[in-house]
Amino acid sequence: MRFLAAALLALLPLSAHAQETVTPVAALTMHGTPKYGPGFTHMDYTNPDAPKGGTLRLHAIGTFDSLNPFIIKGTPAAGMLFLGQSLIYDSLMDQSTDEPFSMYCLICETVELPKDNKSITFNLRKEAKWHDGVPVTADDVVWSFNIFMEKGSPFFKAYYDDVQEVVVETPTRVTFKFKHGDNSELPLILSQISILPKHYWTAEGRDFGASSLVPPLGGGAYKVGKVAAGRSIEYVRVPDYWGKDLPLNKGKFNFDRITYDYYRDSDVALEAFLAGEYDVRDENTAKLWAESYNVPQVKDGRIIKAEIPHKRPAGMQGFIYNTRRPVFADKKVREALAYAFDFEWSNKQFAFGSYKRSRSYFSNSDLASSGLPQGRELEILEKYRGKIPDEVFTTEYNPPKSDGSGNNRAGLAKAKEILDAAGWAMGPDGIRAKNGVKLEFEIIDSNPQFERWTLPFVSNLKKLGIKANFRTVDPAQYQNRMNEFDYDMTVMSIGQSDSPGNEQRDFWSSQKADMPGSRNYMGVKDPVMDEIVEDLIKAKSREDLVAYTHALDRVLQWNFYLIPHWHIDHWRLVWWNKLEKPAKLSDLTPGITDTWWAKIK
Repeated sequence: MRFLAAALLALLPLSAHAQETVTPVAALTMHGTPKYGPGFTHMDYTNPDAPKGGTLRLHAIGTFDSLNPFIIKGTPAAGMLFLGQSLIYDSLMDQSTDEPFSMYCLICETVELPKDNKSITFNLRKEAKWHDGVPVTADDVVWSFNIFMEKGSPFFKAYYDDVQEVVVETPTRVTFKFKHGDNSELPLILSQISILPKHYWTAEGRDFGASSLVPPLGGGAYKVGKVAAGRSIEYVRVPDYWGKDLPLNKGKFNFDRITYDYYRDSDVALEAFLAGEYDVRDENTAKLWAESYNVPQVKDGRIIKAEIPHKRPAGMQGFIYNTRRPVFADKKVREALAYAFDFEWSNKQFAFGSYKRSRSYFSNSDLASSGLPQGRELEILEKYRGKIPDEVFTTEYNPPKSDGSGNNRAGLAKAKEILDAAGWAMGPDGIRAKNGVKLEFEIIDSNPQFERWTLPFVSNLKKLGIKANFRTVDPAQYQNRMNEFDYDMTVMSIGQSDSPGNEQRDFWSSQKADMPGSRNYMGVKDPVMDEIVEDLIKAKSREDLVAYTHALDRVLQWNFYLIPHWHIDHWRLVWWNKLEKPAKLSDLTPGITDTWWAKIK
């Protein structure tokens, strides 16, 4: 992603030896100007008159054993996010969710971004304070950044790799200096960092690198309340939260309490919702959406059921290959196996035909490649001709398609043809092999709902001489195995934003392929991909960003790193009618925890 100053940065006609004068501004945006200018009173997707009070009861599947979401150890509790919204921590700036990418001052009062884009300075609000009353200072910002880079998740090292140093100028002024001025996204993504209290974490006996269930000190709209290890967590609204009257926060944080109850099983969780044990669901299973809400609570209006369109980029979900495994090191194997997944039949059988097949890593957005590369896209790709699949230049990628009858003979015949040509011969035990490597593997997931989608795929693989089995593991074990890349194949969703950028390093860069805890789940190691990602990060305009993203998309598609699944372009929400929502939701998130409210009797 590439971000530009939200207001004009004044470069005055000074002498050759004078320094640039930078105008402090209160917002930054990727391109153009921010939607909300000086004097705005509230975001359009909030209700500034929403009443305060009540409890929002939510649910989560699995368990948790940590209240530290910034490190690789442990499974953090719901609500303890380290990117995006956190219930207990504030960031330097907060993102508007009805624009592609704009940030507005939260802990900071103004920012200064020079034209050369080699640094950014944040001027902090003097009224910002922690829940214990101690002011938020530049020391907290510097300590937070440095501890994330030192002991935090590998994500931070990839995301903020172009930061050279961060310097305290005064107690309320802090400057990040960059290695170069090409990473124009960097100022905005730095503004998203959750800021933590240095005085709390550096107290004797506290180890930031260790997972813990001790409620940490925060400074956001909520603080941690009751915690039942692995079962539930409560967040309590802070009545004197320092930022509650900022226009950015008007109409937000309306519930006195937000609770998450954990369920080991998704079926039990659904029954609990229908029994009134929690208040709202974002239903992600088409079969349940079609069949499980034909109940009196919905018919008489106690539960509201609604499909709400959105414009959020869908990213890509699919059966992902771990190419570190010898069985998936051969690209021809990865290509062939896609013909054994009969999406058209499965969509009809299990989802009532409601899903759209994904073909791009940036589905549901203008970032998705289509047709053949032309113009700037073609120019970018030409220098890699011979180093990337020839199909990038000759054929639009589309996943295999069946007639939906359930008899996928044509697809299986094509898969057989590819495997035979690649030298994967049928062995005496009925399993294909090549150079001592057998085509047998395990598919793991933490969601048993995927079993019905996976078993027909496994059955088709068997017809090809491929042995696969599906196993559901508990969420904690699943996360540990993902962190250590200890899997053959899994179901994975790779989310994307409207402005891809630095996070792409964590997905695709070679240096992240063998780093435990990174999001390069597929084990991608390709110098071409590395170079395209770096050029994407340096894109000078929205048009250039789109062109580089299309180029990245095409190379990913034709390397067959996954078997694409599906996406939808709307939220499937059900909620008990004790809740109210704003008349207009943003296109990127329904904003349940921060913009909805309880009906107050």
